[in-house]
Amino acid sequence: MPIPCPTADPRAFLTALFDCAVMVADPMQVVPAHLPDRPKGRLVIIGAGKASARMAEAVEAHLGPCEGLVITRYGYARPLQGITLVEAAHPVPDATGAQATKNMLELVAGLGPDDLVLALISGGGSALLCAPAAGLDLDQKMAVNAALLASGAPIGEMNVVRKHLSRVKGGQLAAACHPAPLLSLLISDVPGDDPAHIASGPTVGETSTAADALDILQKRQIAVPDAALAVLRQGSGVIALDDLRLATSETRIIAAPSQSLATAAKEARAAGVDVRLLGDALEGEARELGASQARLALSLRAEATKTGQPILLLSGGECTVTRRGDGIGGPNAEFTLAAAITLQGAAGIHIIACDTDGVDGAAEIAGAYAGPDSLNGRMDAQAALANNDAHSFFETTQGHIITGPTLTNVNDFRAILILPK
Repeated sequence: MPIPCPTADPRAFLTALFDCAVMVADPMQVVPAHLPDRPKGRLVIIGAGKASARMAEAVEAHLGPCEGLVITRYGYARPLQGITLVEAAHPVPDATGAQATKNMLELVAGLGPDDLVLALISGGGSALLCAPAAGLDLDQKMAVNAALLASGAPIGEMNVVRKHLSRVKGGQLAAACHPAPLLSLLISDVPGDDPAHIASGPTVGETSTAADALDILQKRQIAVPDAALAVLRQGSGVIALDDLRLATSETRIIAAPSQSLATAAKEARAAGVDVRLLGDALEGEARELGASQARLALSLRAEATKTGQPILLLSGGECTVTRRGDGIGGPNAEFTLAAAITLQGAAGIHIIACDTDGVDGAAEIAGAYAGPDSLNGRMDAQAALANNDAHSFFETTQGHIITGPTLTNVNDFRAILILPK
């Protein structure tokens, strides 16, 4: 796609870079090269995540109608030929997801060594694969998930707790497929691209323990139902790395944040911009990271003016938001708002931060854009930040970035453009 001139239309330039980052992670582009030959026996497709329906669509586009079941977020459906598609709730699980997970376990039961299971896993799968561990009901599991989301805990810690309260996470889905060989194709949305953290690792072995999960709840002071504590004190069913049921399992990451950022960086450089990659695995409080990157941008204004070349700060990862108020927001919008407050209308600095899945927090908004005039004469920015109400703020500035379902998920995309005077 043509990239707009960064100096003529900074917002269009930044939005086009985000679109490039999303397009390079489209399952239609990345799945086909990894598809296996059909086995002697049955080929069973399973999957979960915001990209799973699109991944399944890519499989059937190349292999024809297949047997299987994938679970995706409401609104993320795709036309499938033979694979059953179920839409369920995300980020807090629902009964539809729980029943679909149960059906998936029944589908892979009884497979043999001549069969093959192809698992299509992406971010969001942790909430969609939601069969609770024995001793826990769905309402209690939902309460745990809601408490984790409001705690400000990083995604890695949240997933440790989720794994030990589940019947499928932490390698348990892979164990259920045994003795059939298993090939897992993963689209990463986690810092570091560790397969054990993508969708809470349903098809890979686990190193954490139930005691680790208890420690996280205590450290973060996260209140959960007594039944969840009882399950964790009894241990859990996660599968160890050396478990023989994983011996015929293979895992491949087919799309990752680093690839999307590299594509955006290439396009920006082609447009004459000096790109500074800050990393694809940045974590932390969204407002703190936004303020920090804004200060870095301010420090680079003189360099951009001296060289006459725009500078772009590019980063990925997954920020978190600790709920302090009752507003409507998400980590990308909060990052952008905190950065804009720090910049205080500094000339020539423009910001975009979006989630590549098209959903920032629980809102159907990908993220937000802010420019030098975003704080002028509108909703009180400081009050909005204090109330975690960044989405409401950017509604007043027409700063929302709305994509609808992107059908992929390679984490957050953040870019700050510093123009020469």
